[in-house]
This record gives sequence, C-alpha cells and structure tokens, in this order.
Amino acid sequence: MNMSVRLRLSAMMLLQYAIWGAWAPVLWSYLTGDKPAGLGFSGDQAGWIFSMMPLASIVAPFVAGQLADRLFSSERFMGVLHLLGAVSLYVMAKEHTANGVVLWMLIFSIFYAPTLALTNSVAFSHMKDTEKEFGGIRVWGTLGWIIAGWILSYTRNAKLSPAGMCDSLLLAAAMSALLGLLSFSLPHTPPKKEGVNPWAFMDALKLLKNRNFLVFVLVSFVVATELQFYYGPTSSFLKTLPGLNDTNVPMFMTIGQIAEILVMAVLLPALLPKMGIRNTMVVGIIAWPIRYVIFAAGAAIPALKWLVIASLSLHGFCYVFFFTVGFIYADTVAPKDLRASVQGMMSLVVLGAGSFLGSLLTGRVVSMFTNEATKVTNWQNVFLIPVALTILCALVFPALFREKPGAAGTANGIKAG
Repeated sequence: MNMSVRLRLSAMMLLQYAIWGAWAPVLWSYLTGDKPAGLGFSGDQAGWIFSMMPLASIVAPFVAGQLADRLFSSERFMGVLHLLGAVSLYVMAKEHTANGVVLWMLIFSIFYAPTLALTNSVAFSHMKDTEKEFGGIRVWGTLGWIIAGWILSYTRNAKLSPAGMCDSLLLAAAMSALLGLLSFSLPHTPPKKEGVNPWAFMDALKLLKNRNFLVFVLVSFVVATELQFYYGPTSSFLKTLPGLNDTNVPMFMTIGQIAEILVMAVLLPALLPKMGIRNTMVVGIIAWPIRYVIFAAGAAIPALKWLVIASLSLHGFCYVFFFTVGFIYADTVAPKDLRASVQGMMSLVVLGAGSFLGSLLTGRVVSMFTNEATKVTNWQNVFLIPVALTILCALVFPALFREKPGAAGTANGIKAG
C-alpha cells in the first residue's frame, strides 16, 4: 500500500470514530441534565435515544450490503451518507424535545450505521496483506475517538460551546461533514455487482448446536446489555464526583480507549497464546463487575474519586479480552464458508440486539433510582444491577465453556484498534 492511500484510509478511520466518540460518551449527561444546560429528560427517554444506534445496526447490513455491493461505489455511497448524517446531527443539536431527539437520532443512525462496515470494506479492498496492514489503519479509529473527547474538553474549557445547542452533536456534525467530503477522495472502490445475502447470518445458527458456542453467544448478549451502563450514564455519574464537571469529563472518558490501545498492542499478543481463548475471555468478563463495584463504591464514598477514574481503564480489558478475543474465537470455530456469516451474527447479537435492549434497560434502571422531585440519582443502586448480571456471567461462562486441550489460541496479526 502506497503512502497516499495509507494516509487517506487512516484519516477515514480517524474521522469515522471521532464522529461516534464526539457524542456517545457524554450525550447522556446533556440529555438528562438540568435545564438550561441540559434537556431534563428522564432515564427512560435517554435510553430510547441511545437505543436508536443499535436498532439501526440491526438493519444496516440490509442497506449497505445491497446498495454498496450492487449499485454504488463504496467511497461515494459513504460520502453521501456522512453528509446526510452531518445534517441530521446539526438539526438534532438544536432539538429540545424528547420525541424530536429520538427521531433525529434514528435518522442519523440509519445514515451512520452502514458506514461502519463500509469503512472496513474500503480499507480491505486496497490492502495487499490485511493481517499486517489493517491493525495499523484501524488504530486511527480509536485515536479519533480519543481526539474527539479532548477537543470537546478544550472547547468547553475555552467557553466556545454555543448556547442552546448540544456542543457534542455539533462537533460530531463537523466531523461527519469533513469525512463526507474526504470520502470522495478515497481510493475508488466499485460495486461488486453481486450483493451480499443479508440473511447469510442465518446459516451460522447451526453452530448453536455446539454448547461452547451457544454459551459464548448467550453470555455475549448479556454482557452487551451491561456495556450500555458504561457507554450511557457514566458521564452523568462522573459529574457527581468532587471536581468533575462538563468541562473535564469528556477528557476523562477517553481513558478507556487509551487503555484499549495499550491492552490490544501489548497485553493481548503476550497473554492470549499462554492463557488460551477461554481464560482470556474469563479475565475480560471479570473486569466488568470489578469496574461496576468500584463505581457503586465511589457513588457512596466520594473520596474514592481517583479510584473511579482509574477504573475507567478497565474498559480496555473488558472490551479487548472478551469481545475482541470472542470474535477471534468465533472465527476459529466457524467453517471457512460460514466465517462471514458467523461474524455477521455476532455483530447482530452484540452491536444490535444486545445493545438495543441494554440501552432500554439502562434507561429504565436510571429512572427507577432517580427521585423525580429532586432529580437526584442513586448511582450506587444503579450500578449494582450490572454488578449482579456481570457476576452471573463470570460464574456461568467458565463453568459451562470448555476449551479443548491445546486450544491456546493465537495472537498473530492482532494489533491495537
């Protein structure tokens, strides 16, 4: 791959995830915050808004897989989607009603969700050795998420945020418009004329006869629901700790992505061959309840603020050791002709159904433990719910998942991002 292509693909990945990273970690705080700085929505309303992206992720394969593969070149299709996404983000930033935000979040998500697969498709199409080259390109996506959080903290500290509008959505809109324009300069990726069967993942259901794989899928679903307690209300919770506020929370929320890069680049290649797939995933699952226990303790004892902030780094272990290794496991057990279908099914379970129901569950739990009169949330009780469910997963998974002797796994080609 020549340097010009590498730079353009890296910029594509950076902006693709900067869009998401600009709003996802902090939007809940804006939605549920007191007026006029926030919108004063309930936890249930925020949960519905956050569920729109997973909902769109369920239908994305039916859109991107058919239109991009049959009718349009991937880079131009992606450019149009991001420009439309920028418009919807801008309109949403000015919206102050719950129904309006839900509608515009759904519209934006329909435009954005297909581009997650399209960026990978464009990158893969122009690589000579995907195993060696993709990690170095994809890591820029995680860096983009981090950069967005730091930019947001800077603009808030410099008091550049416009009144009456959501600054995180405006930043996402700017990133989306920039990527929309950049997309038309990406290497040409013509349609294949043969669309991917959107129902292909149904072929992967036969693997559920394998007990290990069935346990893995069910635990992945439950863990995906609990992940929303981190992605959603964590920013609102952090603001209740001494010295933390809307200005510095976006910066602190990038600690998880920084840890993700380090875990992916250093720890996973070193530990996966020695520990094996099963034990590595167990470590990832255990990291979830540890983090939520620390959150619950920090809610009761403000002096634990720095321990709470440090625990944000556990996201690197939670995500990489379970989900990344989990996708590796799925690839190893799937027959060659079903690998794409299995990965599609796992994306549907984790990014789609699990995240959708998890967003609604998170909203319901936050509403249950929020006093409507005072608007004060009992965060200790909120985080005890994911503690219980993730502990259950940590007990069930190692008890029922049996790795075959000698199946230690491999970390070849695994890189950050």
